[in-house]
Amino acid sequence: MRSTPSGRIRQTLLDWLKDPPAHFPQGSLDPLGTGVTPRAVAAKLGVPRRTAAAHLDFLTRLGLLRTRRRLLCTYYRRDEARIAEVAQLFEKNW
Repeated sequence: MRSTPSGRIRQTLLDWLKDPPAHFPQGSLDPLGTGVTPRAVAAKLGVPRRTAAAHLDFLTRLGLLRTRRRLLCTYYRRDEARIAEVAQLFEKNW
């Protein structure tokens, strides 16, 4: 099965969010939860902020990311428990 461009972007985002400090500037990180802003994701991907936010929101709706609001920013971070559940489903071939 071939991966779509959007699927590859989302996989890349999940990979980057395994270790946000290694992939994003310090000012774009939530100091309490190491979440990342859509603006930081957009800058790294080279896409508009709205496009980055759409990818992040999609992953959030799937339950793979969690959000935290601080002031006017939303920060995104991985939900490791949910990612492990999904990986286990794929290992069992559904």
